[in-house]
Amino acid sequence: MLERIASEVCAAKPETIVEIGPGQGALTELLLASGADVHAVELDPLMIAALQRRFPGRPRLHVHHTDVLDANLAQWGPAALAGNLPYYITSPILERIFAAGAAIQPAVLLIQKEVADRLGAAPSSRDYGYLSVTTQTRAAVEIVMKVPPGAFRPPPKVDSAVVRLTLSNQQPAQSFLDFVSLAFKQKRKTLRNNLQHVYPGADWSKLPERGLRAEQLSIAQLQLLHAKLS
Repeated sequence: MLERIASEVCAAKPETIVEIGPGQGALTELLLASGADVHAVELDPLMIAALQRRFPGRPRLHVHHTDVLDANLAQWGPAALAGNLPYYITSPILERIFAAGAAIQPAVLLIQKEVADRLGAAPSSRDYGYLSVTTQTRAAVEIVMKVPPGAFRPPPKVDSAVVRLTLSNQQPAQSFLDFVSLAFKQKRKTLRNNLQHVYPGADWSKLPERGLRAEQLSIAQLQLLHAKLS
């Protein structure tokens, strides 16, 4: 599985790779074998010590002792990115990756399967929501493979998946992201009920979307409704 992840990251033969959360360096070993410079972002000092013991004198390995949420990932670009993301901060890390824009290409991430399903979900499906829309407006999403708990030590209580994100050169306006957040705020409510207090001047009687829920609209339809209301 590590070899499959490395092959996805290195498919386009990047000269630079950013690795989020290298841990003790199992994936780092394979990334370095590609000949790329690897910038490893690690917060845990014990893991940094383990990396230094495992890779003494490796000029292509650059270990950065910092929190990824404070890091400007674009500073090492253009670069491919690999990440074994902690489940509890997956969304904030995704925001850091999106902030880097096309400087990161692609991003190959090991994440909780439930989150992976939400990233690539289609309209009207159970998993489609705010995270689906805000991800798919900024990147193409491909689920590469599922990873069972037994692949980890110790095994977690959830299934995982590897996701490949191909980032877009164009980023959505913040006003649209704010609109989507409000539209999905209470998923069981109609768009009119979720949004009418924000757009009090809108003539909802002329909007065919008024009785639908946000999860029933495609990204293109949400963009059109945002344009109408704006």
